[in-house]
Amino acid sequence: MSQLHPAVVLSMQTWHRMIETRDLSDLPSIVHPDATFRSPMAFKPYQSREAVVLILSTVITIFENFEYHRQFATEDGLNVALEFSADVGDKSLKGIDMIRFDEDGLITDFEVMIRPLNGLQALGTEMGARLAQYLPAYKG
Repeated sequence: MSQLHPAVVLSMQTWHRMIETRDLSDLPSIVHPDATFRSPMAFKPYQSREAVVLILSTVITIFENFEYHRQFATEDGLNVALEFSADVGDKSLKGIDMIRFDEDGLITDFEVMIRPLNGLQALGTEMGARLAQYLPAYKG
């Protein structure tokens, strides 16, 4: 098992606390200004801390019964993969958050993979209804 970089440990503690309380108000403190968000619904990534915060703060209001199951880390301790499950309406989904950090423990890249397709579609419909007018400004 790989050890996380000490700064990443602190950021992960903040992340898990925010997820448990469903309050992401501290998220900007652990996201790099030039961070990238890679959506399972879009080919091109979204760029900036503001985009990452907007997307993650919205998705936490859509997911029900959200739970992390397993965590994996790379040898350098700067990359984490978190397996999760959640419900969106009457659809259940499984996913992986792949998070890259810098040496200061700031998120530089947040990529999400989700299955099955009907769960992803349900999430995409909800996210689109809430953010479609805002997201194009953040395309990389």
